[in-house]
Amino acid sequence: QVQLVESGGGLVQAGGSLRLSCAASGVDFRNNVMGWYRQAPGKGRELVARISRGGMTDYGGFVKGRFTISRDNVKNTVYLQMSSLNGEDTAVYYCTLRIGSTNFWGQGTQVTVSS
Repeated sequence: QVQLVESGGGLVQAGGSLRLSCAASGVDFRNNVMGWYRQAPGKGRELVARISRGGMTDYGGFVKGRFTISRDNVKNTVYLQMSSLNGEDTAVYYCTLRIGSTNFWGQGTQVTVSS
């Protein structure tokens, strides 16, 4: 059974940084695309970043060089390093893993940026 567990969210001041982690189990992590999405109150879920099994990355347009996604295939973990955070980054951040045409989701971790 695929399980994704996020950690690292919390409250941070504007301009600060956070690193999110997502540990995967129940799957051969190395062969799958991993990603992060977010959902702010009253808004739809949007792509933050994703990383292929070969390490190719792409980011949502709002990221503008502030975030970096990476993966550790030994630890079955994907990371999202976020910096220069602002109030618009306040959201629940979800880890996702894609297997074939199916996306699996973590439970989400709250990121709140205070001004």
